Amino acid sequence: MTKKLLFCVALLSAVSGTALAGGILTNTNQNVAFLRNPARDGAIGIDGTYSNPAGVAFMDEGTHLSINWQAAWQTRTIETTNPVFTMSKDFNGQPQRYEGKASAPFIPSVQAAYNKGKWSLQFNFSVTGGGGKCEFSNGLGSFEGAVGQIAAGLNQFGVGLQRQGYPFPDAMLTRGYDCSSYMQGKQYYFGFTMGAAYKVTDNFSVYGGIRVLYGSATYKAKIDNIKVINGMNPDGVDFGEYYDQIKPYITGAAQNYEAAIAAYARAGQEIPAEIINGYTSVRKLQAVESYREGVNLQSDQSGVGFAPILGADLKLNKFNFAVKYEFRTKMNMENKSTVKEAHAIDAVNVFRDGTSIREDQPSLLAFGVQYTPVECVRINAGYHHFYDKAAKKTYYKMNEAGVSTRYDNKNDMLANGTNEYLGGAEWDITKKLTASAGFQITRYGNTDEYINDISFVVDSWSYGLGVKYKVTDKIAINAAYFKTCYDDYTTVVDANGVQNSFTRSNRVGAIGVDIKF
Repeated sequence: MTKKLLFCVALLSAVSGTALAGGILTNTNQNVAFLRNPARDGAIGIDGTYSNPAGVAFMDEGTHLSINWQAAWQTRTIETTNPVFTMSKDFNGQPQRYEGKASAPFIPSVQAAYNKGKWSLQFNFSVTGGGGKCEFSNGLGSFEGAVGQIAAGLNQFGVGLQRQGYPFPDAMLTRGYDCSSYMQGKQYYFGFTMGAAYKVTDNFSVYGGIRVLYGSATYKAKIDNIKVINGMNPDGVDFGEYYDQIKPYITGAAQNYEAAIAAYARAGQEIPAEIINGYTSVRKLQAVESYREGVNLQSDQSGVGFAPILGADLKLNKFNFAVKYEFRTKMNMENKSTVKEAHAIDAVNVFRDGTSIREDQPSLLAFGVQYTPVECVRINAGYHHFYDKAAKKTYYKMNEAGVSTRYDNKNDMLANGTNEYLGGAEWDITKKLTASAGFQITRYGNTDEYINDISFVVDSWSYGLGVKYKVTDKIAINAAYFKTCYDDYTTVVDANGVQNSFTRSNRVGAIGVDIKF
């Protein structure tokens, strides 16, 4: 029970982060041009310092600058069923519903390039992962389920004592629970990319660069006001007060089990399974006492990583083809946390003060093509593959001996890496005004083993539209709207009778200015 109580708190590592577009940990919307037409991998423009850096070499000579501002709003909704919810004071017979609200009112990005002769020197700054705050004002199903498991365990303990003939009062039997919970997370991955493109021929260019990634995250979680409902207290009594009432029974049961185990050991006989199981249950009840005041956790994490980037662009008649490969970014996030010591509880160790965990950003392979049937119309298509399974992510797992061991391969639980399919078009309505629109289909490799209510993404399709207006020959304004429509992901009922359904919503508005010097 203690393990389940802390599990809901300690897996906060990805609850925040307003993932706007892209893979599990990667934002691909780094310019307003992407929002008005996501299929930018084969396009040539200043936003190409991210989407098609080799193609930037074919822009006019001089200095190009793009400054962008995005604002995003997102909800995350989970519906969950759990047999222990029937003990909740507020149970209404329906699946419990939890909603988190994420906001990122200011997401900046800057792209710049200096083109001279065959060379293009480039810079890109953007929020390449996370980018906002997510808050679950009523906690999550894993929070409430953990408290419900404690209530169920207390009930089973009291009923078990009565069956064994101990004088445990009916009025003290645990019949329900109540609690308050809350969680919040903020996560930002700031990317600084520098590189250079070179025109090998008049229609072929190559690119090489490196990204420096700085990650910063803060996580808070609280479970308090835990109350136990019984015959004497139909409205609930403070968990600590109730625990003091039944502690003599728990202590006595532990002593009896210890005596029985010692007796079997002295006799050289095998200890019956019911004795071992009973003693294990009592020990868990003893451990629960340390959380009588609830749980209050805060952790700050930070880290730095580096990743090379390669690209190429080929102009062929009315077509432009491009390819880009971003290497995996190895990220070690250092913890500054209220968790000061190692725990025998798996997930708490992810936040242990003074340690680091792996939160890699996966490598990315991107292909793009742009077709220009007439001078004023451009048709785009693209494909992304994120190698999520090769990216390291830390988790802890306890073995049968009670030792919690670190593993960095949580992403092995995914069925496959993320795949994205993109399409769109642009139309120069006049010499000054351009309208564009496009779509993106995202398919993740989710599995029931990997997904949880604290950290999840689900398959989606997105559309974006917007305009570009040339104020002068050297200044252009971009404006766009982008919306993501998410599928539902529903797990199978697990061994504990728990089933979860996940979905999200997301919308983004943006404005930016492109300047040529």
